[in-house]
Amino acid sequence: MGQLFGTDGIRGRANAYPMTCELAMKTGQAVGILTQKSSNRCVIIGRDTRVSGQMLESALAAGIASVGVDVMIAGVIPTPAVAYLSSTIESCGAGIMISASHNPYYDNGIKIFQKGGIKLSDDQEVGLEKMILGPSLDLPSKIGLISPANDAQTQYAQFLVKKFNFQNTPKKLKLVIDTANGAASFCAPQVFNSEIFDVSFSHNQPNGTNINDECGSQHTQNLSDQVKKINADLGLAFDGDADRLIAVDETGRQITGDTLLAVLAGFAKQTGKLGNNIVVSTVMSNVGFGNALAQLGIAHEITGVGDRKVLERMKKTGALLGGEDSGHIIFLDEQTTGDGLLSALKLIEVILETQTPLSELAEIMTVYPQVLINVEVDASRPDFMKVPMISETIKEVESQLGSQGRVLVRYSGTQPLLRVMVEGPEENLTRQCCEKICEAIRKYL
Repeated sequence: MGQLFGTDGIRGRANAYPMTCELAMKTGQAVGILTQKSSNRCVIIGRDTRVSGQMLESALAAGIASVGVDVMIAGVIPTPAVAYLSSTIESCGAGIMISASHNPYYDNGIKIFQKGGIKLSDDQEVGLEKMILGPSLDLPSKIGLISPANDAQTQYAQFLVKKFNFQNTPKKLKLVIDTANGAASFCAPQVFNSEIFDVSFSHNQPNGTNINDECGSQHTQNLSDQVKKINADLGLAFDGDADRLIAVDETGRQITGDTLLAVLAGFAKQTGKLGNNIVVSTVMSNVGFGNALAQLGIAHEITGVGDRKVLERMKKTGALLGGEDSGHIIFLDEQTTGDGLLSALKLIEVILETQTPLSELAEIMTVYPQVLINVEVDASRPDFMKVPMISETIKEVESQLGSQGRVLVRYSGTQPLLRVMVEGPEENLTRQCCEKICEAIRKYL
């Protein structure tokens, strides 16, 4: 991980380093040069609904145009839409999404896709970082054009809808969809339209500052209440840039990414579409997920945190399905990145094809109690395992849990946080163990 790039692009507080207009413009120049090297002529830019999005969009576009590369402005659109469009528009050499995903509105970020809708490799990020942080460039006389991509949202919606045939279902599925006042607010009604579903939308009135505010995939209580109130079949919650999905079953229970992935894996195996009989997940996946795959006879590959890491392992192993408990799910035969709307449609397909409610489908996996606590730390990221009192506390907890649990302590790739995750046989013990480690970190780090 470099000075600028974390697990998913560049991220920080808007209008403060590194999310300044100056750095955004230099990032645009670097991406423009990367595009020229691949002999392509334009870059597409999308954004979520944050108040800072248009400011950063303008700076990025100016940087790209200044090195002689054209810019297509897609406006408010999900991250996976940018990935899709950067792979289908012939002249497009890269895509940029302006979003801080599930973070509060005052943060923002820059996610970069190369031609084909693939996120940058570590080596590519190093190369871009050198250009961004390097001296000013000698600019060419040719200046790129900046124009709107007016049909970008419709192209993405049609790409999703045409993959599924829900027209002839005996009864309309009753849905409640929470778009987190984010990037899916405007395109979700095109995908989940009233001709096919009995659908109601919530948190779909973005104002620039209400993105992810007590709504979306991080906050599903309101969605759960709505599902129960109107006796809906299913609740669907996206995050701010709509690359994540968390579901709520018909009883109002939250179903997170691991369980959704297990449900989708089981159906894919049953229908012969799993791909090399492998599913990829990260070190953050619940112990119960691995157990579920083993019972299904599915091979399980584990990789580092981030959907980019999941994708890399999928390509190496020939897997077509992978994801994270956070709700990033990748269907490699359909998309190149996590796609919340596609994941929702796939889940609906399973429910309709099996005629089984999500509450029953979710029984495929037993979820071990898991406690995750974020501890604010110094941005310099000191090696906490070299602090004796912290490393000894972690070992004590691991010994206490034995084979009935596990501990994972890691730095966030996007924020100055140390994430402490503990799984155990029951809730109280698991929380006590997690808080014990956090206390040592706060005291000695």
